[in-house]
Order: sequence, then structure tokens, then C-alpha cells
Amino acid sequence: MCGRWLKRLVWTSVTRLSHLRISITRHPNRPTFLDHVFNITDKFVELHGDRAGYDDPAIVTGIGSIDGRSYMFMGHQKGRNTKENIQRNFGMPTPHGYRKALRMMYYADHHGFPIITFIDTPGAFADLKSEELGQGEAIAHNLRTMFGLKVPIVSIVIGEGGSGGALAIGCANKLLMLENAVFYVASPEACAAILWKTAKASPKAAEKLKITATELSKLQIADGIIPEPLGGAHADPSWTSQQIKTAVVEAMDELMKMDTQELLNHRMRKFRKLGGFQEGIPIDSKRKVNMKKKEEPVAQRGEELEGEIEKLKEQILKAKQSSTKAPELGLNEMIVKLKKEVDIEFSEAVKSVGLKDRLVMLREEFAKARNSQGQIANSGLKEKIEKLKDEFDQSLSTAPNYSSLQYKLDMLKEITKAKNLAEKNEKAAFLRQEINNKFKEVMEQPGIKEKIEALRGEIGDTSGDLENEMKEKVMQVKKEIELELTDVLKSLSLDVEAVESKTKYPINERSLSDFKVKVNVFNEEIKKKIDDAINSPDLKSKVEMLKLEIAKAEKTPDLESKNQIEALEQQIKQRIAEAINSPELIEKHEKLKMEISKAIESSRRSDGSLKKEDQKDDNANVDGSRVEINLGANRSFA
Repeated sequence: MCGRWLKRLVWTSVTRLSHLRISITRHPNRPTFLDHVFNITDKFVELHGDRAGYDDPAIVTGIGSIDGRSYMFMGHQKGRNTKENIQRNFGMPTPHGYRKALRMMYYADHHGFPIITFIDTPGAFADLKSEELGQGEAIAHNLRTMFGLKVPIVSIVIGEGGSGGALAIGCANKLLMLENAVFYVASPEACAAILWKTAKASPKAAEKLKITATELSKLQIADGIIPEPLGGAHADPSWTSQQIKTAVVEAMDELMKMDTQELLNHRMRKFRKLGGFQEGIPIDSKRKVNMKKKEEPVAQRGEELEGEIEKLKEQILKAKQSSTKAPELGLNEMIVKLKKEVDIEFSEAVKSVGLKDRLVMLREEFAKARNSQGQIANSGLKEKIEKLKDEFDQSLSTAPNYSSLQYKLDMLKEITKAKNLAEKNEKAAFLRQEINNKFKEVMEQPGIKEKIEALRGEIGDTSGDLENEMKEKVMQVKKEIELELTDVLKSLSLDVEAVESKTKYPINERSLSDFKVKVNVFNEEIKKKIDDAINSPDLKSKVEMLKLEIAKAEKTPDLESKNQIEALEQQIKQRIAEAINSPELIEKHEKLKMEISKAIESSRRSDGSLKKEDQKDDNANVDGSRVEINLGANRSFA
């Protein structure tokens, strides 16, 4: 397991560099077009010739079936060794190859066969003979024809996709790429030779060209990425072919639902939106590189935002410790800023998962469908919105900025919660002050004051326990005060709930000290049991395995890693729970509970009746009951 994890770690580090992906793409054992075709088709018949006297071996065409549905296949074919590569012209077609592909396109269009093309070429063959035979014209003719074909077209880049030589069979409704494939206008070596006058700068050129499947998917040139096994497609060609088959069938199922005009519009819009420019809309200033300095990106860097949030947290903590008001202005500004950041991150996520066009179309439909009350009358539109929302929720975790979005959402929730709590505490403090003021007003009323003074005088003349008659007088005055307070509190729009007086039965200090010692000793025993369980060889090995799995999974764990982590966590929790729930600890816990209960019962029995000296403790406190005030559904003040 450790070896496989190290291999995956090394492979992930290697494939982050574009020029190393090109090396994988050009691997001599990488599966070719025919390898994939024979793996994914039930039957395949190759068709030859351009009907003009030549059959270019660099492009292979034929009819095949997948799950009972017939398709027209065409693709670039490379060789595995020098002899085969010379025969196949290293996968670089001449005009005869493109005219052969064009003939098969017309054939597929006439008979209604969907077209699947496989792209794997460094570019069209650029020798003198090919130019004399009309290489440019042949490519241009293919481009024009593909935009008018009335059948679905899906293209898969399985290796290199070089310039017009790749595009001549790549003007499709859906362009899919294998994970390690590349698609470029000029090879990194050619780009380096032009810009830096040396082919040694090709790694730098590869990074700048943005030619990998991941980068092209972000730019919405590629519509999907097909995974490869660890080590590249040549590590497990059969598995890779099955992934291609699944992706092709899924794409074709989607395209086959469209009618002819919708299919043609879909293909046209795919290529019209490349580059991000629209007529009538000013060019984004950040694209005007040669006109002025590049503007700062809209989205803030995570480190800067985190620093601001930490600073705000410190201010809130200081305000709480000094009992001063929380920095309300800072909270409001941070909430507004975080909302903007979250909106930007959501927009980026929608783009990266390929749902932007559908979202724009739905917005237009929504604007038209709203009635005068701002409600949606069309139930079908509601279903579309719900469907798009579900698709976005399912694919959100695959967005490149998912971790950044999740972090900012969590921060927004935390800051909003802090603001609400600050507002709640402020209102509570204000209300508490109002209640205290009203209480003082009630106690200062002449009638109430006279009755309390008279009671004090009568109680001062008695000795020992109060008589029943005096107790009744005390309770009568208490009820009058409660009624006055109730009327006052109701005037503040508060719900008042009178609660029966509850005499507290405190345990004496000595008993309390003894119980504290016993509880501490019991806690130490529990801690020792947990430490012994954790330090056991079996559990220690499980903890180490859990650490290793978490390190392997990093930020985006696969399903297998998640299941493994959850299983290990469950096993560790179960072992610790077993250690805590030992019969010995349970017995001690029950015994300690019983001792505390007996002490409380004993205190209750020994508690006396209302004493004279009790009245002298607090001149203002004449009632033993409490009044509980409920504010709304969330707050109460005693």
C-alpha cells in the first residue's frame, strides 16, 4: 500500500509539468487509434482510399459498432517502431489522407452514421509534394464540411493534437481528451525556436502554451477529460479504452437527442465562443496587455483574506474580554467582501464544470417567463432550474477552485454568526437594563415601599421562626410586587411566565471539596484508560495507518481513500469506547452518582424553614420566586 501511495505521489508531481506530460504522450508503447477501436467496438471494417488514386496510411477510416449502434470511425495512426512509423509517416497525413476522411464524412452523413474521430498527430505532413497537392486546401475543405454535417460528431485526443492537421478531423460537437493528451497550435519545440531561438526552452514554452487537458478544459476548448491509469495509457490500454467507450457513449446519447438544426447550432456555438470575445462588448482591460498595466485579479488571494479574518477575530475577542461593543463596521465590511468573493468563486466553478452557457440561457428564459408579480408561471422552467442546480451540486466538488470556495463559504457563515450573536447580545443587554430600571421604579412606588417597611418592622419585633400569619403577609406582599412587575414587563412587549419558587439545597463546602477530589480521581482513571488503549500496539498501528491514508488523500481523496479513512476512524473510536465502558469504570461512576444523590437528599432534609436572619441578608430581596421573561422564541432573562 505504501509503495502504491509513493508511486501515485511521484506520478502526480511529474504530471503537473506540461513538458513531462508531452513525454508521456509520445511514449512509444502508448495505445494507437486501432488499439482503441478494436477494444471498444463489437465489429470493425476498415475502408480505404480517397477515390483519387491514393490511400494514405496515416489516416485510418472504417465502420464499427458499439452496443449495437453503428458509427463511422476515423483517426490518425502512428506506428510502434521505426519501420511502422515510416510506413504510417509518423501519423502525419498528406492531402490524400484528409480527402479520404472527407469521403467517409460524406458517406456517414448520407447514411446517418454518427462520426467518432481519434486525434493523434504532431501535425499535417509539410513536405514539398504535399504542398503541391494542396495540403492547405484539403484541410480547409474538411473544416468547412464538418460544420455542415447533419450527424453528431465526437472527437477524442488520444495523444498529440497538432495544429490544423488535428483540427481537420476535430471540428466536433464534443471534444474529449485523455488525461495526458495535449492539443496545440505549435509544438513546444517550434514555439521555443520562434520565441527564444532555441529548442532547449521547450519546457518553458509548454507551460506558457496551456496545452494540457486540464488547462484546455478550463478554457472550455475541451469538453471533458477521460482518466488514464497510473503511469499513462500504456500502463493499462484495455482499461483506458473502456473509459473512452464510456465517455463516447455518454456524449453520443446526449447529442442524439438533438434535432438537425440544434446539432448544427451546437457545433457552431462551441467554436464561436472560443477566445472569450463577443461582438459589441468592450474588451476586458486585463487583456490589453500592451496598452496598460495588468489589473489586479478580482478574487483575493486566500492568504490575504485569511489574514484580514484573523485580525477581525482578534478585535472581537478583545471587545468580548473588555466588555466593549464588537467592531460592527468591520463585521459588516467583511461580510460584504466575503459575499463578493463567494459570488466570484461560484461563477468560476460554473465555468469550470461547463454549465455557464446553460445558466445564461436559463436566465434569459427566467426573465421572459416571470409574470407581473415576479413569480414563475412555467412549471417546465422550474424543472430545468432544479435539474441544473442538481447537476451543479454533483459536479461542484470537481471544480478546481472547490477548496477555495468551501473555505470562503465557511468564513462567511462564521462571520455572519458572530455578527448575529453580537446583535443578539446588544439587544439582550439593552433589555436587561430596561427591566432593571422598571424593577427599581416598582420598588420605589410609595404603596409598595410602605408595605415593605411595615413588614420589616413586624419581623423585627418577632424572635425565632416566623408565625404562619406573618408568613402569609410576606407572601401577600410578594404577590402584589409580582403583579406590578408583570404589568410593567408586559408593557415592554415581553411574555411573562411565573415560576414556582425553588429553594436551593446547597451541599456544605466540606462535602463539595470531597466530591471534587473524587471526580478528579475518576477523571484521571478515565484518562489513563484512554492513554493505555491508544498506546496499545494494535491501536497505535491503526492510528499510523490513518495518518498515512490522510496524507495520501491530500485535498481531493477518491472514494476508496474516503472509505478506508472512515473505516479506520470507526475502528479507533470503537476501541476507545470499549476502554471507557469497562465494568470497573461503570461501577465507580454509578457509585459516585449515588453518593452525590445521597448528599443532596441529606441537605434537603436538614434545611430549615424561613428564618428571621434570612430576611437581613438582602433588604431588597423579599421574594423567593423568580420571574422568567421569554423574548420571542430564543431568549429568556431571570
